[in-house]
Amino acid sequence: MVHLSAVLTPLCRRLLHARTRRWVPARRCNLSACSSKFVVSQMHPIWQEPLAVPGGERQSPIDIAVRRTQFDPRLRPLQMRYDPRTCQQIWNNGYSFIVEYDDTSDRSVLQGGPLEDRFRLCQFHFHWGESNAWGSEHSVDRRLFPAELHVVHWNRDKYNLFEEAVSEDNGLAVIGVFLKVGKRHEGLQKLVDALPAVRHKGSVVEFTKFDPACLLPENTEEYWTYSGSLTTPPLTEAVTWMLMKHHIEVSHDQCHGNR
Repeated sequence: MVHLSAVLTPLCRRLLHARTRRWVPARRCNLSACSSKFVVSQMHPIWQEPLAVPGGERQSPIDIAVRRTQFDPRLRPLQMRYDPRTCQQIWNNGYSFIVEYDDTSDRSVLQGGPLEDRFRLCQFHFHWGESNAWGSEHSVDRRLFPAELHVVHWNRDKYNLFEEAVSEDNGLAVIGVFLKVGKRHEGLQKLVDALPAVRHKGSVVEFTKFDPACLLPENTEEYWTYSGSLTTPPLTEAVTWMLMKHHIEVSHDQCHGNR
C-alpha cells in the first residue's frame, strides 16, 4: 500500500485560485501513464534513465493544499477557442496515448487567466493508474483521483515551435482536469471507441473533428494556477498550470478502456 504522506510533496509555494462570474469558453509534456514520480520511480521505465535536466524549485506535480491557496482578483477569465477540425491523430508513445492537433496556425488558441500571451493547442493526454485509487498526477489535500487530463498549449507569441517553447520560460500552458468514476461521459466515448486501433506502441490512427472543450467540466469558472514544470524528463520549468477545481465523471467501462 502506498502511504500518501510519504509520496506527496506538501505545497511549499504560492498557489492562486480564480473565481469569476464570467467565463469565455477554453508536445509532449507528461507522457507517462502513471501517477507521481515518487510512486513509480522503481517501476516505470521512463524513470530508469539519468535525467537530462536536473530538477529545480518549481517541479510538478504538487499537492494543492486548499486552505493555503490565495484568491487573486487580478486573474482574467480564460478564453478558449478550439476548432475541432484541427484534430489530426492519436498515437501511442508506449506510455500513454496522445491526441494531436494542427498547431501551425491560430485556429485553436488559449489566452486570458494568468496568461499574458496566446498559446496554441497542440495535444491532450491522460494519466491513470493501475487502479481507481490513484492515477492523477496532482492531488488536492493529499487526495488522488483515478485519472487526470492534460490539455497542452505552447506560447506562439514568444516562440516559433513547440520544440522551442518546451525548454523555455513561459513556454507552455496546461489545463488539468481530474476524472472520477461515475456516469458515462458522452463526449469521451468517441475517443474510447478509437483506442483499440492504437493498442500497440508506436501505432498511429487518424482522428478528426474532436473538440477538447467537451472534456472540460461544465463549471470552468474556478481553477487553481501556479508556475511549474513538466512531470517527466526533461522536467523543464516551462509550464503555467491551470487545474480545474471541478472534475468530470466517466463510467467504469470508459475508465478501464484506457488501461
